[in-house]
Amino acid sequence: MANKIVVPIKQVPETKSVKMDEKTGTVIREGVDSIVNPLDLYAIEAALRLRDRYGGEIVGISMGPKKSVKALKEAVSMGVDSAILLSDRAFAGSDTWATSLILASAIRKIGDFGLVVCGERATDGDTGQVGPGIASFLGIPALTYVSRIQDLSDKLCRAERLIEDGREILETSLPAVLTVIKEAGEPRLPTLRGKKRAKDLDVQIWGNDELGIDPDKIGLKGSPTRVVKIYRPKVARKCTIAEAKDEASVGPAVDRMCGFLADKGVLQ
Repeated sequence: MANKIVVPIKQVPETKSVKMDEKTGTVIREGVDSIVNPLDLYAIEAALRLRDRYGGEIVGISMGPKKSVKALKEAVSMGVDSAILLSDRAFAGSDTWATSLILASAIRKIGDFGLVVCGERATDGDTGQVGPGIASFLGIPALTYVSRIQDLSDKLCRAERLIEDGREILETSLPAVLTVIKEAGEPRLPTLRGKKRAKDLDVQIWGNDELGIDPDKIGLKGSPTRVVKIYRPKVARKCTIAEAKDEASVGPAVDRMCGFLADKGVLQ
């Protein structure tokens, strides 16, 4: 296997903090509490286990604003060796297609990699498209829904993947992209040594000057996906309220509820 395992890591808004920009159709990230995409933690753990068995170097990469350095440093505190942040105004608003292109370009620039290990999906977009998209732009195989990496050699990777009616074992040539699920392994906690190393680590920052991608293929301009409209659904149905405020009103409330259910054919 080549010397490097690359792990794309995304910083996502906490579920309770997710907000959408109704004009652009994109997630609002500024001023919102963010965390490492929970499913990327399983990718980090899978990469760490591979390094423990076979050696090599793990490189974490992330695309986003400068504050995404925090997510990369968390990955380093868990054991990732080095980190690169892809940050440029030209990247803003990229959909999964453009994001995959940017990440693939960075991975190609990193070079000497045998595996790219991704989380199954990101919790903010929930598409699961970026891992296979990276593989497509790099022109290498992709295995999705990987639950266990059984064996790794200089040329082949054997992995077990979850499918609808069971599991299957596949072999793929290297380099390759794997997207892993929770069964790949419980993520380890950061160590004190790891936290100290992360604090002192100088995260590299690459913009499009380093990657050299055609500006027409990235950002909002280069994103073929369009969110046409965002709106809050309005509940127009009328409700029947059976309210019991005291003991005397319990009987009438029950009668009203039973009558309503009978009208709907629920009670005979």
